[in-house]
Amino acid sequence: MPTRRDCVVGLVGGLAGLLGLPGVGHTAPARRRYGHLIAVGGAEDRQRDRLILRRFIEVSGGPQARLLLLTAASGDPAGAWEGYRGVFAELGAQRVEPIDFRTVEEANDPAAVQRILDTDGVYISGGDQRRLMSVLWESQAARALHLAFHLRGCCIGGTSAGAAALSRQMLAIGEPTLRPYRDAVSLDIGLGLLASAIIDQHFNERHRLGRLLSALALRPDLLGVGIDEDTALVIERGRAIEVLGNGAVTLLDGRQMRSNVREVDPEQPLTLLDVRVHLLPAGTRYEVVDTDPDTPAPPPALRQALELLVRPGPIRG
Repeated sequence: MPTRRDCVVGLVGGLAGLLGLPGVGHTAPARRRYGHLIAVGGAEDRQRDRLILRRFIEVSGGPQARLLLLTAASGDPAGAWEGYRGVFAELGAQRVEPIDFRTVEEANDPAAVQRILDTDGVYISGGDQRRLMSVLWESQAARALHLAFHLRGCCIGGTSAGAAALSRQMLAIGEPTLRPYRDAVSLDIGLGLLASAIIDQHFNERHRLGRLLSALALRPDLLGVGIDEDTALVIERGRAIEVLGNGAVTLLDGRQMRSNVREVDPEQPLTLLDVRVHLLPAGTRYEVVDTDPDTPAPPPALRQALELLVRPGPIRG
């Protein structure tokens, strides 16, 4: 009788075939039931406790997990790999490799795509999210990331630019601004693994509240997620969120917001009314599915926002 693992591998292989992707062999290791996203605000600790990278390895499957460091956002992919290689080794990860794309053709290479389909965790380095998406947009590698996350429980992490690109609506350009205004930011299409939020990074360190509010004014149907440096928002798909590191996550909910964004001149300060702000410091964990009696239930307004945040988006192909 086929095992659950065989059924999952078969389903992935069938969908991969429909999408024109390589198949997944039966030698692939078993996956966890729930996928994780780890969005890091940049400058994560690589020298002391290294809590964020430890958690990435843990939820990817431990020391024997197959891990990839995706350096396509970096202008110096070799330097980015060197910056992480020794750290992962010191943390006990035994099967870590770099993967990089400089062109769309490379992101469509069947061998590279198969490496993503076979992996347990992908960590996307910092750099420039526009560079990253210029080679991943509508590529076979991007489709493989979706299959790996949605169907095989792969952990997808990203730091700085890599975090910004996790969302469907990606904050592409925007200088820090003391006051939100309509043309303060430019949005673009990201990977779409997080469907319901816009992520900003280096948040408090670079004074980006005005920038994220400007983005939220353009897309009030989404949540704004501002992540401090050396801080990670861990999303356990459909179930819970956790904040790790030494800073905080600022969660903006503008779904009930009233604004004049469509009425004012591009550089005129905005009126934004009834924006909810939730500040989640490191060490915070909230269950959306009530499974742990020792974890406090979030207040109703926060729970509604978190339900949206952990909701799986569609598989993009």
